[in-house]
Amino acid sequence: MFTKEDAEFVARHSKSSSQPISSRLGTLRGSRLADHRDVHLQPYCSSKTARRLPTATGEGQIECLDFSSSAFLPSSLDQTQDITHSIMAFANSTMFNSDAPAQFKPFEPVEIMRKRFGTGTKVMIAIGGWGDTSGFSEGAKDEESRKRYARNVADMINTLGFDGVDIDWEYPGGNGNDYKKIPDSQKTGEIETYPLFLQAIRQAIGPKKILSIAVPGKCTGMVAFTKEQGPKIWPSVDMVNIMSYDLMNRRDKATNHHTSVMDSLNTVKAYEEISLDPTKINLGFAYYAKWFMTDPNSDCHNRPLGCAVVALENSDGTDAGTSGVLTFEKSTMAPAPDNLKLPQTEPVGLIRGLNVQQVYAVASMAIVVVTRTSAKLAVCLIMVNAKNGKTDEQAGGQYFWDDQANLFWTWDTPAMIKRKSKDIVNGENLGGVMAWSLGEDTLNLEHLKAMQEGVKGVKCH
Repeated sequence: MFTKEDAEFVARHSKSSSQPISSRLGTLRGSRLADHRDVHLQPYCSSKTARRLPTATGEGQIECLDFSSSAFLPSSLDQTQDITHSIMAFANSTMFNSDAPAQFKPFEPVEIMRKRFGTGTKVMIAIGGWGDTSGFSEGAKDEESRKRYARNVADMINTLGFDGVDIDWEYPGGNGNDYKKIPDSQKTGEIETYPLFLQAIRQAIGPKKILSIAVPGKCTGMVAFTKEQGPKIWPSVDMVNIMSYDLMNRRDKATNHHTSVMDSLNTVKAYEEISLDPTKINLGFAYYAKWFMTDPNSDCHNRPLGCAVVALENSDGTDAGTSGVLTFEKSTMAPAPDNLKLPQTEPVGLIRGLNVQQVYAVASMAIVVVTRTSAKLAVCLIMVNAKNGKTDEQAGGQYFWDDQANLFWTWDTPAMIKRKSKDIVNGENLGGVMAWSLGEDTLNLEHLKAMQEGVKGVKCH
């Protein structure tokens, strides 16, 4: 089952050692993330905020983490020692619009969560997530609703002991999960009310609490993030977690990297062009692969990047079941049930008894083949030899096209994570990194280690 509790983490650096800046390392936050969370079959965790702080060597360290379930988090403090912020997700956006809201109950008490990380790690709560926008729309609409919403958020984080809040509105102004049901023309008012909404929350929680926002990595989601509105948004927030993943989603017509060095850099520059201070930015990373069914009549053999895909969503904007995600976490590689009935008309293979470490060592990823049975997805795993993975050195992305199943795969490797740290985090003097999600990493935390190495290898300016 999919759980609303998720986690992500961020790594940042600051220009001085006096007051650290926080950031988010990664949500599925979509996770947050466009459409991939629709097909998750297991609970997962994510880390949103980690920051690079100056050290004696002038290098950085992981500052932040965010997650929604403790089930798949690292078990050793040695693994999380460098993480400075933890963001638990999600509280529903509709909880804060009444005069007497019910008390939010996190999946684990804040004081217990603090024990999972090193001394000084900040613990935050994320509100919203992919597909959860109605509460934000209602709360932001006028001055009275904004004050009520902000007051309730402040009461919640103070009562439960959180150090801050992450607003994960996907997306103000439209083009979110409900874009076919509620056209953008009915959400234009949110472009003006979004910065006012953040201002109200900042005023209510005060300067000592942390306020972060998750923002789209795909330009089509940046409806409310314009040259006029940007300068009104940024002063209220401590950090901006750019979801520079899911850059290919089910609304696309041709294959592309869902995350790459080039596209991530272009996204960062788009925010810098609307006056966002780069030291407030946390670059997002994804701890999962995405897959898309390609058109069998397209020329994917000769052109796997840019070849046509089948319809990835239905006419009403819902998931067509022709795309999805696969994480690297241990539970993903659990043995398939012996009584699983598989259609004879689909190419299907199973991995039995392999843990993620073995899969990662042999294949660098696993492939999912989906079939429709009673409108449900039957998910099976098939191995893909590592030699089949292709590196797009120019764009800075990893991909594989399965010519037997007509599936295009796209994912981030540890090598690409390090390259992004060098070319983007250091090159653009960003505040840090974030990822969705910590609990979706491999058994040996290859992606987290790559982020830690990348952050520590970047000199603070």
